[in-house]
Amino acid sequence: MNEEEQVLIHCLYFTASRFARNITKLAENTFDFGDLAPSYYYMIMIVKFNPEITQKELCHKLSIAPSTSTRFIDKLEKLKLVTRKMSGKQTFISLTEEGEKAYKQFRITLKELFNDYSHILGREFSLDLSKMLHEASNKLEKDS
Repeated sequence: MNEEEQVLIHCLYFTASRFARNITKLAENTFDFGDLAPSYYYMIMIVKFNPEITQKELCHKLSIAPSTSTRFIDKLEKLKLVTRKMSGKQTFISLTEEGEKAYKQFRITLKELFNDYSHILGREFSLDLSKMLHEASNKLEKDS
């Protein structure tokens, strides 16, 4: 292995970015839901698991900025997948009936995505890698 390959292989930033591009490509091929990128469906899932979640809690759970969540919620509300209720300074987000349907389709698609990458990477390796990436992200977020 030459020096260039060693630097690239041992650079977590490069390797993680490369992995993210590849898994995103696979996800986008699996999630064919028209106007919404896969990340919107993760927001729908969080709202499903946490009815009337505050926008602040949603940002925390998805590790996104408030401005990003506002853009996402605006689009989901426009598509009639979520509703937004204001109470004082708090914004509460809930799924609509259409949002519930989108969530059910998303869960089916998540299983398909897992099957796709597990077929390539192996089931146990996929589960371990996901867990390690989750733990690493938690550590990096706490430290920053």
